[in-house]
Amino acid sequence: MKQPIERKLAAILAADVAGYSRLMGEDEEGTHERLKAHLRELVDPKINEHRGRTVKNTGDGMLVEFPSVVDAVRCAVAVQREMARHNADVPTEARIEFRVGINLGDVIVEEGDIFGDGVNVAARLEALAEPGGICISRVVRDQIRDKLPYPFEDRGEQSVKNIARPVRVYAMRLEAIADLPATRLPPATPIPPAVAPRLSIVVLPFANLSNDPDQQYFADGITEDLTTDLSRLAGMFVISRNTAFTYRNRPLDTKQIGRELGVRYVLEGSVRRLGNHIRINSQLIDAETDAHLWAERFDGDAGDLFALQDEITSRIAVALNLELVAAEAVRPTEHPDALDYILRGRAARLRPNSREVYAEAIGLFEHALALDPQSVEAQSRLASCLVNRVLDGMTSSAADEIARAEGLVDRALAISPRSLLAHLAKGDVLRVQGRLDDAISEYETVLAFDRNQVGALAAIGRCKIFIGPIADAIPAQEQAIRLSPRDPMIGFWYFRIGEAHQLQSHIDEAILWFERARNANPGMHFFHAHLASAYALKGETERSAAALAEARKLAIEGTYSSIARLGLWGSLSQSRGARPEIRALFQSHLLRRLRKAGMPEE
Repeated sequence: MKQPIERKLAAILAADVAGYSRLMGEDEEGTHERLKAHLRELVDPKINEHRGRTVKNTGDGMLVEFPSVVDAVRCAVAVQREMARHNADVPTEARIEFRVGINLGDVIVEEGDIFGDGVNVAARLEALAEPGGICISRVVRDQIRDKLPYPFEDRGEQSVKNIARPVRVYAMRLEAIADLPATRLPPATPIPPAVAPRLSIVVLPFANLSNDPDQQYFADGITEDLTTDLSRLAGMFVISRNTAFTYRNRPLDTKQIGRELGVRYVLEGSVRRLGNHIRINSQLIDAETDAHLWAERFDGDAGDLFALQDEITSRIAVALNLELVAAEAVRPTEHPDALDYILRGRAARLRPNSREVYAEAIGLFEHALALDPQSVEAQSRLASCLVNRVLDGMTSSAADEIARAEGLVDRALAISPRSLLAHLAKGDVLRVQGRLDDAISEYETVLAFDRNQVGALAAIGRCKIFIGPIADAIPAQEQAIRLSPRDPMIGFWYFRIGEAHQLQSHIDEAILWFERARNANPGMHFFHAHLASAYALKGETERSAAALAEARKLAIEGTYSSIARLGLWGSLSQSRGARPEIRALFQSHLLRRLRKAGMPEE
């Protein structure tokens, strides 16, 4: 009886040596020995480290299979990076450089060998790769897109030999690979810098990916200007450009750089210029953990260079939770435009929430909108600001502000349906309207655009407090804290964890988190009010009375004058859309305990 053909899905890596025939013709024995040494000392260990299996060696190349496409790509990058380091002092004409192609496909397995189109495509991709580079198929790119931060470029569809359909090819050149952080499996335990200042960074030399080597000055200029811009931000410690430039073309991983320079963050990137068209890629990396905190690509022309630089600086400052007070002050502002006012409004919103901060930020966003009525950013940020002032109980015209915010969001989404800021603002509007499931959907849309958008993540946790399960609210806040541990909103995230504990009658834990929230933002009245209720339950009457007095001092006059008045806003107002049993918990845990703290009924 004929045995069925064995098939399996595998990640296939095909590699060969570029110009192998020429190298053998010039120095047959030397080339053979050097290739064997590379395979023995570098390639084979990396394959084993990444759980691969060498199917066959082909003299000048090899075929390798991996159970995971992520492992296959990581292995290829690790090999090519190390080969670049080995070749640094070798004359160009004598270098052994691999070309690598990777595909994911169904293969036929027979006596340890593999066959089929999945293998053939990998071999064709190898042939398309540049010396020292990597080419991958579209299916590989789709699999690693959100898992590996590698800058593969889309080369479009390519017709290749003996493959019926064109293959979509994505490529990474040697220059880009050499600048990537090293990867090891399993990952090394993070070793924090011994004396790294709290906010410290090095801007590594941006790679010049242009075909013209003379354009290196342009990439160097970007690096220098970013170093200067970041050094102007309050509280930032920036390594000088002279020291940073000593790391050019050195294959060091970010953890090592962090230890050597005593910094917590590393900014790396690349610049590609073709005529007047500019593309800047940048990545912000935590040097302690090697975690990629932020990445972005910017396109523009030479006339917009400074605007692109300012945007990069601002985005990095937000990721590091810096105040943006000086971000735009370095430029002349005799005639500020809409962007100037937007950035000033953003800077104001990064300060702890208060009635004064809200008034300042709203005024600045209103200025921006007056200058540019079609600005999606101004509309979205103004809408969020209005809604959050309502949620924080810092306005006496809540209904009007909610209506205004809803109109602004509708206009923003009509102009730009995919705007992250507009969807974030839409989620805020839905939340204040009590449409919590719809709000979560909007926040999830935001996270699909930017998975590290901590505002959306924390807002989902806030919604879950009201629709349950309550315990599910805590991981969302903890994740926000982990991603942005110095965020100006961190007091709210502490508070929400405390609130979830309070509703589950974990009073000691609730007090701990409420105190952290109060310490992070002493001006937020309902932090003090919840502390008053928790202290009351513990029988700490003096501390309870003091916390309630502070809440009364900070809130709109009369807010905490009585139980009846309190029920009109605050946590009870924010809980519109909450499940009845959770609303009852709020009644029990906040109002009942505030009675113990001395708050009258009327």
